[in-house]
Parts: sequence; structure tokens; C-alpha cells
Amino acid sequence: MPAKYQDLPRVLEDFINAFQQKHGYSPSVREIGRGVGLSIASVSRCLSKMRDDGTIQYNGHRNIVTKLANALREDTICIPLLGTITCGLPVLDRENIEKYVRVPKTIVGDGEYFILRAVGDSMVEAGIDNGDIVLIRKQSSAEEGQIAVVLIDDHRATLKRVYPEPHNHRVRLHPENKNMSDIYIKDCNIQGIAVKVLKNLM
Repeated sequence: MPAKYQDLPRVLEDFINAFQQKHGYSPSVREIGRGVGLSIASVSRCLSKMRDDGTIQYNGHRNIVTKLANALREDTICIPLLGTITCGLPVLDRENIEKYVRVPKTIVGDGEYFILRAVGDSMVEAGIDNGDIVLIRKQSSAEEGQIAVVLIDDHRATLKRVYPEPHNHRVRLHPENKNMSDIYIKDCNIQGIAVKVLKNLM
């Protein structure tokens, strides 16, 4: 066996951990073999031995749980990243899950959450820059002045502060950028409230 594989269980465990952190799911036996330069049979034998030794939880399929992954499961929750949302002009809202992001339980409360990637610069004065990851608590209402994901005309979404103006029969969507104007709409569908900006998560 090559010298670099003398500590083969650690090599496999490190690869599995890195793969899971990048992709959000476990690698297949084939992917592990390709990643560390071993045959599928060799990887399968080693995984079985690691399971018997208690190093990993493994049922012979794709789901492999290392000690690090188990610790992360206890301290974090997995939240879907649904793609991008504009901080400028509204764009089509696509609820396709790009990946899952693990977030510390300490920064979220009760409720259901999803994550969006901000695009544009209309919310920069609220600390939301182009490319930032925004944690959204899913709900159908917003208090005055809250930053919300607003679905317009059932197919366009934007991230703005929400100010209902019932006396004018409209809702004012306010960008946090002094160079941009408010957007006025008659009806809006609140998808959720922005609760955190996760600049360093991804």
C-alpha cells in the first residue's frame, strides 16, 4: 500500500467531510475512490471496517455520517438555498433549490427558513450587498418597515422594506439606497422576512 494511504481511514474521513461541506450530501463509493485514487472495492472494504470500528455510521449506501458530520447535525440546521433575489428591479422568482447550507442553530429561532442570494445594490444601506446570502424566515405578513421578500404579480420577487399605505390603496417598497426611488404596487404577496445577512457562510 502506498505510504500516503497508511492512514487510509483518516484519508477517507477527511475526503468525506470535505465533500459533505462542499455539496451538502455524502459522496458515493465511486466518488470517494476517484477522489483518493483507490478502487471501489478497496473503498468499500475500508468503509465497512470504519463502520465496525465506530468511526462512521454507514449502511452500505450513499449516506455516510462521520463524527464531524454528526457534531454538525447536532449544532446546525440545514436550510435550502433557493437561488437569487433582486435588490434592484424585480426578477422572476424561481424556487429551485441550488443546495443546502448548514446554519448554526444559535442564529435562528422557531419557524421555517430559506436562503436567497442577493443581487443588485438597492439594499446596500441596510447592509445587504450584491452577492450576500440572506436568511429568510418564511411567513406571509410583514410589519411596517421590515425587509421582506415580496412576490409581485405572482411571478416576480424583490427584497425591500415594506410600508403599507392603505389610505392610498397601495404598498410602498422602499430600497435602502438613496439613489433609488420607491416602488408602488397595489398588491403584494409576502414570502418571508429577512432576519440575517450571512456574508461569510459561502
